Amino acid sequence: MKGFDYGPVSPREVYLFDLNGYIVLRNALSTEEVKALNQCIDSIPEQEPGTSYRNVHFHDYKDDGQSGLNLQQIYEAGEAFERLIDHPAWIEHMKLFVGGQGTFDHAHGPLFIDENFVNLRGSGKAIGMHSGGYPSILRNQYRFHGGRFMCGQVNALIALTNIGPGDGGTVLVPGSHKSNFEHPDLKNVAMRSEGFGELIEGAIEIQMAAGDVLVFVDGLCHGSAKRSNSGIRRIAVYRYGPSWGNFRHQYRPSKELLKRLTPERRQMVAPYTMWDSEFNQPEKSHA
Repeated sequence: MKGFDYGPVSPREVYLFDLNGYIVLRNALSTEEVKALNQCIDSIPEQEPGTSYRNVHFHDYKDDGQSGLNLQQIYEAGEAFERLIDHPAWIEHMKLFVGGQGTFDHAHGPLFIDENFVNLRGSGKAIGMHSGGYPSILRNQYRFHGGRFMCGQVNALIALTNIGPGDGGTVLVPGSHKSNFEHPDLKNVAMRSEGFGELIEGAIEIQMAAGDVLVFVDGLCHGSAKRSNSGIRRIAVYRYGPSWGNFRHQYRPSKELLKRLTPERRQMVAPYTMWDSEFNQPEKSHA
């Protein structure tokens, strides 16, 4: 688009994100970063859904264990996960695709992470297909208007293990973020359906190496294939949206986390918190 400011994001990435609703950033994390993240996960004792360990919450979708276990608020788990909040491999993509730069807080940008988790998924498990351009939902809308992206939620899905054939890779329908109709087969492969984990017409399975990152607008119709291999698929997901959004779940960042974060990361974790003097952050007025 003539006159459009891509910033550090390549024109090819912008074109493919607009066309398909997603891009894959290969080798976004180094081998050392992936190792540190997995070691951090290994240090968390296994627990049942509904419990927590050091502000990391164990969560599932009450789907008979179909989709595996989520470790919610994973940025609480340690510095390795804190670095993902504004990781340079994708943070500029998020600023561009969520949009709003310069409209409120130019210094920190408009981003807010409303959910972040690690998903652990074993053999026979998958998450059913969901989302898509229809019905329209404000939180996960895709929009480009007035020369700017304005997406309600853009996800960074980070592969922490290799995800190849049989590993239960993310499945998506390219271009479905712009669809005005529900996929005719969506109900057959949705969560709690008998066909969950199966590919529907037009869907593709994304294969990734550990350290690759799938960036996609949440309005894209997506889910996963059913894992047939042994072992555990590990991914992390950080969901970015505009700072005026709210948390998806009841979880909130701990005071301990907020104290140790940089101001830039703190802004994305809790943008409208009225900081007290210990954070050296003045109360904001939004008149």
